[in-house]
Amino acid sequence: MVRPLFLVVSLALSFALALLPMPAHAWGPLGHRLVALLAWDELAPDTRRQVEALLQGEPDPTLAGVASWADDLRENDPVLGRKTARWHFVNLGEHDCVYVQSRDCPGGNCVVDAIRAQTAILADTRRTRAERVQALKFVVHFVGDVHQPLHAGYAHDKGGNDVQVNWNGRGTNLHTLWDSRMLVSTGRSEADYLRHLRALPKPSVGAITLPPPSSAWAEQSCRVATQPDFYPRRAKLEQRYVDRHLPVAERQLRAGGAALAAVLNEALDRH
Repeated sequence: MVRPLFLVVSLALSFALALLPMPAHAWGPLGHRLVALLAWDELAPDTRRQVEALLQGEPDPTLAGVASWADDLRENDPVLGRKTARWHFVNLGEHDCVYVQSRDCPGGNCVVDAIRAQTAILADTRRTRAERVQALKFVVHFVGDVHQPLHAGYAHDKGGNDVQVNWNGRGTNLHTLWDSRMLVSTGRSEADYLRHLRALPKPSVGAITLPPPSSAWAEQSCRVATQPDFYPRRAKLEQRYVDRHLPVAERQLRAGGAALAAVLNEALDRH
């Protein structure tokens, strides 16, 4: 019968999509929430009102509440997850950290152009509410992504995913170490980490116009990932590696929050 066959094919397709490789999450839920919470601090009053209006009806109608939405698509909407998989990163390490759109982002399928495209949708009041809500969720996530150094690093090791390391007796890869392991190792609660990051010097993002300068953010992240001491010499990490690099990750989170606030203010405060 047609109906059972259709169901079988649909289930098989969904299962196959779920098995396809996906990029590692950037920062993990804690890092993405921290970027969003830092950004909220710096939003103009009208921007806050518009964000709150757009997010009405969400399970957690806050910037932090939707910050990991784009990563969760893998489980919640595999088709959209696959379509947008390449929007989470760009590979600049092999190109001296210089972004060239035609080479590094064919078809607009990279984090640099995804930020630009989704910000334009968010800022366009002629778009439907649903389109703007989805764009807001993408912008919140991708601005966080582009500040994770390995989301703008080398292609040959898939942004550190192929670099196996062992820390504190547990195996992982370099990408995951930077995504979440270093942050979680501090034992800080979200509230405590937020206070810690707020106390860091506020980065200057300069005057933001649309489209946002996402290529400059990617190039800066790439320069972090290509520093001589970024890649450990041995698979077994000593604590001094984390002691040296955790502050770098924290500065990147702080910069991500400032950049996200600047983008949202420019996209929404003028309406």
